[in-house]
Amino acid sequence: MTYVYPVVSRRAGGVSVGINLNPNNACNWRCIYCQVPDLKRGNAPPIDLAQLETELRSLLDDLVHGDFMARRVPFETRRIEDIAFSGNGEPTSAREFSAAVELARRLRDEFSLDAKLRLITNGSLIDRPAVQEGIAHLGAAAGEVWFKLDAGTRQGIARINGVDLDPAGIVRRLRKCAELCSTWVQTCCFSLDGRTPGDEEIAAWLDLLKQVQATEEAASKTTKTTKAPSGTGKLAGVHLYGLARPSMQSEASRLERLPADWLETLALQVRQLGLRVRISP
Repeated sequence: MTYVYPVVSRRAGGVSVGINLNPNNACNWRCIYCQVPDLKRGNAPPIDLAQLETELRSLLDDLVHGDFMARRVPFETRRIEDIAFSGNGEPTSAREFSAAVELARRLRDEFSLDAKLRLITNGSLIDRPAVQEGIAHLGAAAGEVWFKLDAGTRQGIARINGVDLDPAGIVRRLRKCAELCSTWVQTCCFSLDGRTPGDEEIAAWLDLLKQVQATEEAASKTTKTTKAPSGTGKLAGVHLYGLARPSMQSEASRLERLPADWLETLALQVRQLGLRVRISP
């Protein structure tokens, strides 16, 4: 298949039906922990929505009515947890992103699945009206966004994600995303060159979360009499996860997995902000 793939996801906790809108291995970021081989800079290619529908329908039929689960999936994870836009690049860079979300919602409902529609994104393109439209579709379908935030300083973001971004812009886009759809921050935690993230970087990362929280509180005071958007307007929580598969980037040998207790310590600081935390070491 070109666009659709199944995976037993440790983070989703069952079978994740993946939709890859970047089969050309192109992304507007270059994260040093990325598992995509031959990763290149760029956007998603034109998407054949008819082919996407055929592939998704075929896999869902095999999962629901066929013997795929019995043949390929461990017994304890034989459930469809989500249909996730997560592939070999940034899914919102596809012009057809919004239409693809609607397609996935329609087929999920056609198969009567109790599975969440999920977008895994770096959040960099949320200022685009077409991307906001797609995320609003997710929100209307009770879906969920996992929004990448791996560092809190401009230098840390450049080092890990390979892009030059103003942290203030990330706060603005993260807030907008949470207005449109239930949104979790997702942060990949690892050591680089034998060093764990420093106190200054962690403090800056926590401060970005605080800023989003403060923005939400200010916005709630001015929108009490207006119609609420599809999302909650607040972050659903923070998802801390470690390295599970090897990086396919040149920095791979410099990365090491962090112990679970390190993530637990960071989680305690996040919970002090009033946010829920999920941990996948």
